[in-house]
Amino acid sequence: MVDCTLERLGRLLFSLAIIGIGVETLICSYLSGHKVVPVIPWLPDIPSLTYPVGAMLILCGAGLLFQRTRVVSSITLGVLMVLCGFAFDVPRRPDLMSAEWRTNVLEPIAIGSLAWLALGSGGIPGWLHTASRYLLAFALVVFGITHFQFLTFIAGMVPGWISWHRFWTVFFGVAFISAGVGFATGFLQRWAALGVGLMFALWTVTIHLPPVVRVTQDPDKWSDVFIVVALWGGFWALVSDLRDRKHLSLRADSNRA
Repeated sequence: MVDCTLERLGRLLFSLAIIGIGVETLICSYLSGHKVVPVIPWLPDIPSLTYPVGAMLILCGAGLLFQRTRVVSSITLGVLMVLCGFAFDVPRRPDLMSAEWRTNVLEPIAIGSLAWLALGSGGIPGWLHTASRYLLAFALVVFGITHFQFLTFIAGMVPGWISWHRFWTVFFGVAFISAGVGFATGFLQRWAALGVGLMFALWTVTIHLPPVVRVTQDPDKWSDVFIVVALWGGFWALVSDLRDRKHLSLRADSNRA
């Protein structure tokens, strides 16, 4: 029952966050006209590109809310996000050791992988499910490594009222890497999804929401909220499926015996 509740909440958060990303993309493009303006970080500042991408994100996010359109919306969203990461952002950020590459390139790839994995092993071809799992595992491991590479900077993002900034930065870095290993090996994937989703939920409330609540006009802050909520919801949307596949595997082993 708890897993199903988390899955429903995760799917809702994921869908609303994707819609929010699409709406912000359209608004920023409209307000900017032909000027360069910060929009979703993995898209280049080209209005002729951001308009169709923003519209597709809204349609995909809305489609995820309904069972009839969930499959086509998830597949389309996954393709769009992975394309954004590899085709749009990698050429602009060739330095693989930079913090921007490790976040801006891998964030859309992680969201796209979550969109595909949310359909379950029976909802997409086996090769795509496996590829999504490994892409997600790779992104999580890199996120974890980044916590150590930029320890001081990330620790500085922790609110002042929370103690032990460096400890929590190291702790979450280890958690990211452990979750990535879990997804790569198939070991404790459900707990990995629960834990990573909880981490993004905590960061939403403690780090990313407060600047927005203060009525900020910075579109980057809104982008941060939508992206983190999408990752939060995307991981929790997997919880029930990971549990069900474990039970199905045990049932199959029992039948063979």
